[in-house]
Formats: sequence, C-alpha cells, structure tokens
Amino acid sequence: MTIAIVIGASGAVGKSLTKQLSTHPQFNKVIAVTRRPIDYASPKIINMVIDDFKQLDKALAATNADCLFCALGTTKKIAGSIAAQRKVDVDLATLSATIAKDIGINHFLLVSSLGADHNSNNAYLKMKGELENNIKQLNFNKTTIVRPSLLLARNRADNRIGETLGTIFMPLICKLPGLRKYAPVAVSAVAATLIKQAVEQSLPLEIIESKHIQ
Repeated sequence: MTIAIVIGASGAVGKSLTKQLSTHPQFNKVIAVTRRPIDYASPKIINMVIDDFKQLDKALAATNADCLFCALGTTKKIAGSIAAQRKVDVDLATLSATIAKDIGINHFLLVSSLGADHNSNNAYLKMKGELENNIKQLNFNKTTIVRPSLLLARNRADNRIGETLGTIFMPLICKLPGLRKYAPVAVSAVAATLIKQAVEQSLPLEIIESKHIQ
C-alpha cells in the first residue's frame, strides 16, 4: 500500500487528483496539503493545513510518504504580478520538491505545462521550464513530469475568462492538422495519468506530453 502527498490539493488538478487517489486501491492514505481547510468525503484523506510553507519540512517529515504530487500553480492575475506568480509556480514548487527529496520520498510527480522551456520568451512557459530543470537536478529515484495543454475544469474557483473561451473554441481549432497537440485536456485525465505513472512507472524520468494524457 502507498501513502501519497498532494501539494496544491485545492486547485483544479489537485482536487481531482486527491479524489481519485482516495478511491484507488493502491493508496491507503492521501495527505492533501492546502492553505485553507477543505472537507473531503473519504477517511483516507488527511487535510494538512500549512499557513507557512517554511514549516512544510517538519509537517511532512513524519508522513512516511512514498510519493508526492505537486499541482501548485497560480496566474499573474491572481498573484498580482509575474514576480508573485513565480514565488508559487517556481519557488514554492521547488521548495516542496527539495523537502520531498530530503525526507526520502521516492517518486516526485509534477504538473507542468505544454511548451515548458526555460529559454522561452513567454514568462509562464519560462517559469515552468525552470521548475522542470530544478526538479530534474534533485535526482529522485523516479520523476514524472506531465505537460498538459489548456485544462478543462468545471466550477473553477478562479474564473479565468480566457480559459473559458479557450474551452469553447480550442477543441474545434485543434482538429486542424498540426494543432492537435494543443487540444485541451480534462483535469480528471491529468490526474488519472499522474496516478497511473505513480503505480506503473519504471524509468527514472518520464515526461508525458499533452497529446498522451488520457
């Protein structure tokens, strides 16, 4: 049986991931790390509320977890600036990975983005690329990086107009030759792909592009 930690469990992917883990027979405990208390229906789920991520190492050290799923992420609009977004998307995510490595977690699984590239001129894709590099350098026994395109999620807490429009038009546009790799993916599919990797992955590093998420 496996103990899993989900960092960013209050986000769209994190919620779906936590829910799916709670019903998966391979996992007997799911530690959902959030900044605000969240009610979960499963007795398998323990909600660990962390106000200060500097205390994360002490909080996670006694969990004896086997794997950590990192679904941290925000937007410039919510964060207020690119610098503030970077603190979440790069700094906090890297911190969670560093702590996971220090406490002996075997497998780190990251939600990144299609097009992630540390040399990108796009600030978001550049951040995701830098984060990926940071994770790779930690040399976990197993590392999974999933790169979804636009995420499809219902009742999202942060109302993103651009993404809402994208969910309407992108599926049609992406039927054109050469654009299928940009097709939106459901958060439930991203979560399922991560769980499958947690259970089945044998290689030290797996990078799953959006077109292979299902």
